[in-house]
Amino acid sequence: MFKLSRAYALISMAVSTLSANTSPAMKYAAIEAGGANASVKVDICTGDIGTGCANIPIDSGSCINLDGGLVFFNKEISTAIIPYGTQCTFFEDFGCFSEQGAADSVSLAGGTWNFSHVPGAAEITVDFNDLTSSFNCSQILLPQN
Repeated sequence: MFKLSRAYALISMAVSTLSANTSPAMKYAAIEAGGANASVKVDICTGDIGTGCANIPIDSGSCINLDGGLVFFNKEISTAIIPYGTQCTFFEDFGCFSEQGAADSVSLAGGTWNFSHVPGAAEITVDFNDLTSSFNCSQILLPQN
């Protein structure tokens, strides 16, 4: 929970330090350029949260293949913690590739997720447990108060 709070605080600080006259597109670009994404990490686990987990630093928009040092997680992800202000898409194939119209990927916003019950196409709950071979994440602009 502390990690999520810290990531949220970093993103919130980046957003709040921008001028109120800055357009939303410019605010998003400033967060990206400011390096806030370098501090954001996604927890992926092979079991329940806390079981067989890794804390993966994300580079906004870059594809993370579950090979090499991450091969242990290939087709094994069961849960994840995604920081608030971050959107991640998990793919069945390497290279963050998805067939158009296919059910081979899921997009998840910040929160704690059990991949046995995640929103799929048209927000229908699907079982994506032990299917992921790659994922990418991007920070999203948080609404300002």
